[in-house]
Amino acid sequence: MHYFRTLVCLAAVLFFSACTVWDEPSDLTARNLTVNAIQTIERFRNHKKLKEFSSLLETARGVIILPSVIKAGFFAGGEAGNGVLLRRNDDGSWGYPAFYTLGAASFGLQFGVQDTAIVLIVRNGDALQSILEYQGKLGADTGATVGVVGVGLEASVTTNLGADIVAFASSNVGAYLGASLEGAVLAKRRDLNEAYYGPGATPEAILAGQLENPDADQLRQVLAGK
Repeated sequence: MHYFRTLVCLAAVLFFSACTVWDEPSDLTARNLTVNAIQTIERFRNHKKLKEFSSLLETARGVIILPSVIKAGFFAGGEAGNGVLLRRNDDGSWGYPAFYTLGAASFGLQFGVQDTAIVLIVRNGDALQSILEYQGKLGADTGATVGVVGVGLEASVTTNLGADIVAFASSNVGAYLGASLEGAVLAKRRDLNEAYYGPGATPEAILAGQLENPDADQLRQVLAGK
């Protein structure tokens, strides 16, 4: 069953990745993601019900910004969305974004479509390195614990302070009901990384500071609070 769920998650990731190719060129998708990531960070910082977001972001080792994660299903469904991963440099500044897709399969009685913005605060270097080394299921393959804090979710952020990754979520459409991201698959978007930085671009090289794109400077400044 564990293997089957992983395959379903990966299938969802590949399906939603392909959808973006049908809609627009990869370079445009990448540029739009950086712009939407800026709007997401500013929105979460100003959200009255996500007061702890700014303080945790200030001490984050990395951040994954997913401006739009679409969840849809009828009895068995899934969710997926594209986003960016950035690493905080040793001098406190933020590096350049690497592109990823988040996908998850869900089972049970469900119906409808939901669009949610999610920001994952990576709280230590080990969790960040695990994400880079293991393209797999959050919490399971990476070994990092994941806590979720969302608008409409009863769990307080204080119950998740021991987690390696704290995910903040707020619905773009409808009400966010709360869920766990344990087992969600985080996969590299090679097409978006290469479209944004050039052929051969990898998340490892991007987060190591070997590749740059000035189009992302505004996002880096917003994360730094400038």
